Amino acid sequence: MKIITFGEVMLRLSPPGVDRLAQTDSLNMHFGGTEANVAVSLAQFGMQSAHITRFPDHALGRSAAGYLRKYGVDTQHIQYGDGRLGLYFLETGAGSRASQIIYDRVDSAFARIRANSVDWETVLSGASWFHWTGITPALSQGAADCLLAGIQTANRLGVPVSADIVYRSNLWQYGKTPQEIMPALTRGCTLVLGSKSLFSDLYGVVGSTFQESGRALMERFPNVRYITDTKRRSISASHNQLAAKLFDGETVYKSRTHDIQSIVDRIGTGDAYMAGLIYGLLTFNDLQRTVEFGAAASALKHTIAGDVNLATIAEVETLANGDSSGKLKR
Repeated sequence: MKIITFGEVMLRLSPPGVDRLAQTDSLNMHFGGTEANVAVSLAQFGMQSAHITRFPDHALGRSAAGYLRKYGVDTQHIQYGDGRLGLYFLETGAGSRASQIIYDRVDSAFARIRANSVDWETVLSGASWFHWTGITPALSQGAADCLLAGIQTANRLGVPVSADIVYRSNLWQYGKTPQEIMPALTRGCTLVLGSKSLFSDLYGVVGSTFQESGRALMERFPNVRYITDTKRRSISASHNQLAAKLFDGETVYKSRTHDIQSIVDRIGTGDAYMAGLIYGLLTFNDLQRTVEFGAAASALKHTIAGDVNLATIAEVETLANGDSSGKLKR
């Protein structure tokens, strides 16, 4: 199966361990981006993954592409050009001190992508799935227009489309609001990850429960077949509880709650969930098993440093089936 993802990849810089930025004289480097994280995770599950993005045409951009290839992601359609590589700085929290992120991504090479710069017919030919998030259309009009062209092509070719409609208010700086841009993009989606409050804010869709809100969203956007969300309880920066739910228009399927202690890295856990869900929808004929697999994939990502989930199918299945012992494997 061939999965296509589209979005920006950034360089992540963080102090070692749980040091604060003010006390460190060195920074660890990782590359990551929410859509690319999904591609990497699915590649670990044995699927063909290809990521579409635009990098600066210099050594750092080439290194970012090499990072994706290292984890099995096809980079043949990546573009190179002017602009910079977006950065973000992560200060990892511990106990009652929350993690903090500082973004430095204005005028990135990806934000300069043009509406017609991707040959979507070629990219999506033979694809099994196309994935995007609400971060991409927030970055520039060109990114939003290019994404819309990709979704419309996927619809024409019969390729299912998923969206994590995450909203970051400080990213929408080019003169358009998400309420102007997001409905046209969501109209072509098969699977949507979002909350009741997001559905209300972005689309004016209101419901007193997740089920009612989801049903109203499906009425607004008839192509949508599945709606999903996760629920997180943050006991501390090092201890969270996580569960997920998936709605198919009739039934809400709920995962078990994962008690995640001694968190190694919180970043990318939502992407790991989405990758697990996509894998389940394409592989299992069982929505309960699918949501359990997605939640377990997300829980495991908390134990892995960096943006990407390097868990295997066997590891995810073990946790999804209730074995959280972490027993040594020989």
